[in-house]
Amino acid sequence: MRHSDPQPKPGGMKVLSPAELKMAKRSVLFANVPDQMLQDLLRKCYKSSCPRGGTLFVQGDPANFMYVILQGCVKLTRITPGGDEVVVAVYSAGKSFGEAIALKGGKYPVTVEAVQDSVLLQVETRIVFDTLRHEPDLAVAMLSSTFSHLHELVMEIENLKALTGAQRLATFLISLAPVDEGPCSFVLPYDKILIAKRLGMKPESLSRSFANLRAHGVEVQREAVTVSEISDLKVFVSDDETGMPKARRS
Repeated sequence: MRHSDPQPKPGGMKVLSPAELKMAKRSVLFANVPDQMLQDLLRKCYKSSCPRGGTLFVQGDPANFMYVILQGCVKLTRITPGGDEVVVAVYSAGKSFGEAIALKGGKYPVTVEAVQDSVLLQVETRIVFDTLRHEPDLAVAMLSSTFSHLHELVMEIENLKALTGAQRLATFLISLAPVDEGPCSFVLPYDKILIAKRLGMKPESLSRSFANLRAHGVEVQREAVTVSEISDLKVFVSDDETGMPKARRS
């Protein structure tokens, strides 16, 4: 199901709730923007809803907007020359996307689909360019956002090359954990097929990785995950395939 971008209308966007405003400020896109400048920008932005399974835009569409996720979760995918779908990233509330290509004035290199019912803040590229002409401080925020996404991609490549499937899964679970150490429980944010694609694995490999993590205190019942000790998972991720801590490798 294709979800169309709303056309900009005079009078600005619907008012953000306090929670949505907090989420917008948490995003890399707006984190370094001074408060007054942010308020001016937000008055020219628009809220957009995209239901689960809806498509925000497709690969090759003109990059006219940047986005901040206020609620929900989206996946960014590309279609390979062979016709396979590759999950480039999965972003949840507080994340932004589309900045670099929108500023370049090109076409979106990915398709974005809502994994959950989502609410997004649309930032029109034209508005950003107009603001940059008299508010150069905004350029710092744009650079920070672009660098953040680049850093994430570099880390993804490193994880794919350096970590086993079970270690990649453990890293993912650590990122979801509500604590830095000790026991905890949480719910997987989306289905296991998408998790497998996100981690560069086949579904059967993901199942084996979950089974391997039982020895490290991980129990899974459908979407519910229980970890007996997060620190043990962190130690497991820091070990290479031979079980020797990476810091001790010669």
